[in-house]
Amino acid sequence: MDTAAPRSSGLPTHLPAGILVDGAWAPAGGGRTFEVRNPATDEILCEVADGSPSDGLRALTAADGAAAAWRRTPPRVRSDLLRAVFDRLVAHTEDIAAIITAEGGKPLAEARAEVAYGAEFVRWYSEQAVRIPGTVRTSPAGGTQLVRRRPVGPALLITPWNFPLAMATRKIAPALAAGCSVIIKPARLTPLTTLFVAEIFRDELAARGLPAGAVNVVPTARSGPTTEPIIADARLRKLSFTGSTEVGRGLLRSASHGVLRTSMELGGNAPFLVFADADLDAAVEGAMVAKMRNAGQTCVAANRFLVHESVAEAFAERLTAAFADLVVGDGTHAGVTVGPLIDEGAVESVQGAVQSAVDDGARVRIGGSAPSGPGSYYAPTVLTDVPRDARVVTDETFGPVAPIVTFESDDDALALANGTEHGLVAYAYTRDLGRALMLSEEIEAGMVGINRGLVSDASAPFGGLKQSGLGREGGEAGLDEYLETVYVAL
Repeated sequence: MDTAAPRSSGLPTHLPAGILVDGAWAPAGGGRTFEVRNPATDEILCEVADGSPSDGLRALTAADGAAAAWRRTPPRVRSDLLRAVFDRLVAHTEDIAAIITAEGGKPLAEARAEVAYGAEFVRWYSEQAVRIPGTVRTSPAGGTQLVRRRPVGPALLITPWNFPLAMATRKIAPALAAGCSVIIKPARLTPLTTLFVAEIFRDELAARGLPAGAVNVVPTARSGPTTEPIIADARLRKLSFTGSTEVGRGLLRSASHGVLRTSMELGGNAPFLVFADADLDAAVEGAMVAKMRNAGQTCVAANRFLVHESVAEAFAERLTAAFADLVVGDGTHAGVTVGPLIDEGAVESVQGAVQSAVDDGARVRIGGSAPSGPGSYYAPTVLTDVPRDARVVTDETFGPVAPIVTFESDDDALALANGTEHGLVAYAYTRDLGRALMLSEEIEAGMVGINRGLVSDASAPFGGLKQSGLGREGGEAGLDEYLETVYVAL
């Protein structure tokens, strides 16, 4: 196995650091590598193979070569494989959490929670693998209609850096359950978690004598040049991407040439609505969950706090007090609740958005600055008196910033909530059941949390409307993304 001895203590002694193609780890063509850094300390963790376009095509050849055998593998066998991987993920919780914290920065408690969440996708789809649907019925004209579901084919899975385990398992598990072989392209900033998990899949496939090319991984620092030839190749039949809307649009253009099946989980700009009748203590508790996971670096993070003018000051005071209790630092240290941002570029982006809001009249209630290094930190920040057109409101702010904007009525709140090109998730706190039902109908989002700040669940469909994406991950819908429908007239 091509491995790298990590330069940081607390990590597994040897981590996979190569390219996984057809069950074998190898260095990148030309021997190129790139560095993986710890955003909490800026130290270099190790070097990872920098896959080239030819490496990507070798991985596609392996996935295509394994496709027929994997498609014919009985669903129960695929199910048992996934269940075994789930068990090993749980058994390796501490190792995986340490890797997540080292390369991504989130506190260990959050990293452990990600392992539990990410592993649950593997368990869920181990159970769904034996429940692939189909129908047989008599047509109105008297003939027999047979509708079958079969695997789409080799799939390219492009994952983001902020949840390196969960975003990988959320794609790999349903693809394998459906009978699709995969090529995974992990994020440049956090490839180590995916490589560690890929070794578990590789080992379990080998132990069962199953097609080694069912799971392939190509880390690279040059995403576009490496993935473009794969997407352009007629052997690829599915593309799944989680990341920014801008990159997603480009991938959709590339995928259109081959009319690829696509799943796109793109950017968000989640509103967090607090109505006059809300339980403010519960709303603040939910706000901390919705805003502060991974230091606000998640597509489902509450990005805009829309609060009825009659309770805005009371809510702001409570939220500011809650932010004051947060402890910023290296996620490996006891008591730390907020880790670093992913890199200095992220810090600069957040600082720019906050400063722009302040220049336009916003008031900093707490935070509003970046502590000196080492590490890419930004202080948890609450802003009030924020203009509705401030960049920190109109754009997705990937960081620990809570801008509060007031509204006057339900119609005003809806207009603010829906006044964005994104529609991934929305949160709302109210005691009025009628209003809650109205919001579930009228808010333009693929997911709505009523009186709760966490909506993600492996058994539920995750995805957005408008420019937040196409398709769904999780639940039965996540399996459908890797199946095509065939109608047989008998």
